[in-house]
Amino acid sequence: MSDDLHRRQTTIAAIATPAGRGGVGMVRISGPDALPILQQVSTLKEQLKPRLATFTYWLDQHGDVLDHGLVVYFPNPHSYTGDDVVEIQGHGSPVLLRALLERLYQLGCFPAEPGEFTRRAVENGKINLSQAEAVAACIDAATLRAGKQAQRQLQGAFGQHIEHLMQKLTGEVAHLEASLDFPEEEIPDHFFEKIAKQMQQDVLAPIHMLLSTATLGERLFDGAIVAIIGAPNVGKSSLLNALSGRDRAIVSDIPGTTRDVLEIDFEVHGIPVRLADTAGLRVSDDLIEQEGVRRAEQAAKQADAIILVADASRPETWEISEDVDIYLMNKTDLSHGEIPTHFLPVSVKQESKLETLIDALAVQLGDSNFADDGLLVTRERHRIILQQSAIHLQLGLDHLQQESHMDLTAMEWRRAWSLLGSILGIGDVEHILDRVFSEFCIGK
Repeated sequence: MSDDLHRRQTTIAAIATPAGRGGVGMVRISGPDALPILQQVSTLKEQLKPRLATFTYWLDQHGDVLDHGLVVYFPNPHSYTGDDVVEIQGHGSPVLLRALLERLYQLGCFPAEPGEFTRRAVENGKINLSQAEAVAACIDAATLRAGKQAQRQLQGAFGQHIEHLMQKLTGEVAHLEASLDFPEEEIPDHFFEKIAKQMQQDVLAPIHMLLSTATLGERLFDGAIVAIIGAPNVGKSSLLNALSGRDRAIVSDIPGTTRDVLEIDFEVHGIPVRLADTAGLRVSDDLIEQEGVRRAEQAAKQADAIILVADASRPETWEISEDVDIYLMNKTDLSHGEIPTHFLPVSVKQESKLETLIDALAVQLGDSNFADDGLLVTRERHRIILQQSAIHLQLGLDHLQQESHMDLTAMEWRRAWSLLGSILGIGDVEHILDRVFSEFCIGK
């Protein structure tokens, strides 16, 4: 018996609630011996009814009570993992939960590895790999918008779309290979042109459409860094305070007040953003201020978007840079002249037109329509696979233009099919499973 197969046939256990104290803590057990082990650690006498919470005590090796609470039994295959699952809910004391877990190990449970419960759900056909990744996304979602997108993918919408593309691709490959297997048959007029057109419309174009959502999708979960730059005393710190809703940065008329990079977290249309207020950019003899300027320039280099703030009453601050994404003209209430068209006019002090700035920033971060999200590519792994699939599909189309290379077309399209399958966990993807579930928490 292989080590992997033996591992899948063991019974595993882990604490499934976050570290630290809480009102309730839960230990999850999954595997063929889940119920017998529970009966050894608890005071239960009657047979458990599936999916019905039952009160019980659990005991240590000496028969002393460790804790009491509820236990729920989920028999296979109608459980999260597809195996027998027992969930023990007690008090959220780390000491009591750990003592219970150690007792389960004594009775034959193995410590669960990161993501092992969800991995078993994939291996038992309860969910596909893209849904498993959505489980982690649900846990990690930092905004409601990200959480809703993760739920949409957990319900299988993304996986179903990939399956649909694979079915379309299978059909076109079948038509092409039929012409290769039966060369004596007369090929209808425009046969290859029709295959190429269908492949372009039904598979390649939808993949490119998905890829166009990747910038927004990945930033919903990975977040984005936005740097505020500009000359001293143009209102950078005031802008940070206004967007954060609290006085995080010291605001002063004295130039050079901000010496270091000050960061806050907030949302831009549901996108988690880390906003960095930087030192005013100017030449200075002050060594500390010079270091602040250096750090400001470094923060700008690492940012996903850069906002340059200018002072409407000081034309010398109206600099132009190819690295800047949004030009913001502050203190418009003090302006006595015409504002350049590429600047967005605001008054941070009066909180005028800040919503317009937030909308512009959302567009810069990939959110172009502010509408309810459809399917988004939210993971780097999916984006890379879709990009590679598109390359092989296009290579196949290029070969198809020369009818003598139809076998190469079929080969490229089969590669694209295998790549798409790896999103769902189809095929020999053991190495992919290892990488994906290494990022999970232990109890999931």
